[in-house]
Amino acid sequence: MNSLHTNTAAIATLNILRSINRSLDETQERIATGYRINEAADNAAYWSISITMRGDIRMLDAVQDSLEIGAAVVDTASAGMEASIKVVDEIKAKLVMAAEPGVDKNKINKELTELKNQLRSIVLSSSFNGQNWLASGKAGVTTDRTIVSGFVREANGAVRLRTMTYGSDSVAGTTDVNDLIDYSGNGGSGILTSGAFAAAAGYATPYALLKENAGAATTEIALDANTTATQIAEMTQTVDSMLQQMTDVGASLGSLKSRVESQLEFQKKLSDTLTIGVGRLVDADMNEESARLKALQAQQQLAIQALQIANSAPDVLLMLFR
Repeated sequence: MNSLHTNTAAIATLNILRSINRSLDETQERIATGYRINEAADNAAYWSISITMRGDIRMLDAVQDSLEIGAAVVDTASAGMEASIKVVDEIKAKLVMAAEPGVDKNKINKELTELKNQLRSIVLSSSFNGQNWLASGKAGVTTDRTIVSGFVREANGAVRLRTMTYGSDSVAGTTDVNDLIDYSGNGGSGILTSGAFAAAAGYATPYALLKENAGAATTEIALDANTTATQIAEMTQTVDSMLQQMTDVGASLGSLKSRVESQLEFQKKLSDTLTIGVGRLVDADMNEESARLKALQAQQQLAIQALQIANSAPDVLLMLFR
């Protein structure tokens, strides 16, 4: 039935055009943003998952930054330890030389003094980002020995950080000997400042290669004209024990360095995997959206033409009364 008050064809065509325009707006938004899910209304479940995963990706990026810093700290400590081992090895050679009859022990002691000063310089220079893993007990030197290596999202959604801890097995009679120099009162936790190595060998004199505090109950290894062959032998054995401990700590640093590099590589792959996973959930298929856009544009043009035809129907009706 034709009516002057109600154009049924125009109303129907207008509804179709509105639907096409809504679909066209959605498609244009997907093409503009690159996402098929831009807000919770598009797909609440996928949107929620993508938000959580994007947060995890940001945390992985932060972990990678921490690992990069940690790798630099370990590299610095490892380089310092290697340089220190060479110096201590040279000190041991000087002590062996001092055991030769007729050698001027005072001159050798001057060389030892310079080598010990070199050790101090190496240890204090082995610092990165305020962290020095070769020294402890000194103002301005942090004793943090952990590296953030990753995070775990629990089943209940809680996040727990994972860390790598640097440490080394202690030799008999020592307490957590990992640092080279302990600047605290007794110097007991520093390899070069501890008298525990001499004590472990059963020597009455608590020899230490360096004595950084006058209150420490140690005797700094040094030579003079009156130093006996027995004392030199004890000093040499003490330095050799220190050298072995330094080698163990150097190996620990090397192992930690390898772990950090492997973990860093894994974190990068994990971040890439999560990024791909998020993309599969919310990214738009640009080929599909492009084809849909062309189809909707064609439908829009046809709907507009149909609406024009429908709007012309009342004019046809009026011609009957002319």
